[in-house]
Amino acid sequence: GWIFSNEGYIVTNNHVVDGADKLKVDFPSGFKTYGEVVGTDTHADRAVIKVTAPADELIALKLGDSDLLNVGQIVVAIGNPFGLDSTMTTGIVSALGRAMPSSVSSAPGGGFFSSSDIIQTDAALNPGNSGGPLLNLDGEVVGVNQAIRTTASSTSGEPVNSGIGFAISVNIVKRVVPSLIANGKFEYPYLGISTLDVFDQMTLDEITKLGLNQFTGAYVTSVTKDSPAFIAGVIASNTNSDVTDLLSGGDLIIAIDDQPVLRFDDLISYLYTKKSPGDTVVVTVLRGTEKVDLPLTLATRP
Repeated sequence: GWIFSNEGYIVTNNHVVDGADKLKVDFPSGFKTYGEVVGTDTHADRAVIKVTAPADELIALKLGDSDLLNVGQIVVAIGNPFGLDSTMTTGIVSALGRAMPSSVSSAPGGGFFSSSDIIQTDAALNPGNSGGPLLNLDGEVVGVNQAIRTTASSTSGEPVNSGIGFAISVNIVKRVVPSLIANGKFEYPYLGISTLDVFDQMTLDEITKLGLNQFTGAYVTSVTKDSPAFIAGVIASNTNSDVTDLLSGGDLIIAIDDQPVLRFDDLISYLYTKKSPGDTVVVTVLRGTEKVDLPLTLATRP
C-alpha cells in the first residue's frame, strides 16, 4: 500500500486485507503500527486503511493524471514481491482502458460486473506487489498495482510475472477513495446491459450475418428488466435470428455523450470516471442503418 493523505489514510487492494483480523503496517523507516480498514470496494479490489503515526511518517504521494498516460510511456512499480520490501521495477504502459470482470460481484442478468480504466504494464509485478503504486517518471502515482496474467508459477506454486500486469488507474482512485473514507463504500453508476465487442469478440462471418455496418462498437446481447437501459428502450439481440450462435436485432452502441465507443471498455471507463448515479447520459446506437440517441438516467449498481 501507499500513503494517500497525511491524515493517515493508506490505499491498497481489498484482497490484501480481506479476512485479516489485525493489520500491521510497516514503514520504510522501520516504524510499525496497527491499521484499521475504513472502507472497501470488493468489486474493483480497493481498500483504505487508517493508521495513527508521527507526521514525518505520513508523507502522502503526489497523484498524477492517468488520462495523460500514453502507450509506451515508462512507468515504475514499487512493492514487496516475494517479501523483498521496497523493490522497484520498471516497464512501459502496454495498453490503456482495459476492463476486467469482477470475481466477486455478479450482475442481476448473470455474469459479472466489470472493473474499468485498467492500465496494462510490462513492469515486473509478482505476489507482494499488490496495492503498491505505479508511478510516472515525475514520481506521481498513476495507478495501483492489482493483478497479473500468467501461466507460470514458482516452485511454491505462486504465480510469477510474465510481462502482463494490471493497475487500477489513479483517476478511478481519485473518485473512489474519498467516498470509501467518508462512507465506507462507493456507489457505481448502472446501465443494465450485457454486450459483445464487435472488434475482438465477433468473427467477420458473424458480423456479416448480423448485418452490422461497422467493425467497432458494443453489441447489446441482453437488457435487465426495469434497468435504466430497459426504461430508455435499448434493444437486446433477441428477435428473428438466422445466425447459429448469435441472436440478431440488438442495438449496436457506438457512442455515449458523443464520446466514441469502440469497445465496451470505453463505455464503462467513461461511466466510472465521469458519471454518478442519477446523472443523465445519451447513448447513441445503430439499429440497422439508423442512428438513434437514447437519453437515460443512470441508477445505482445493485
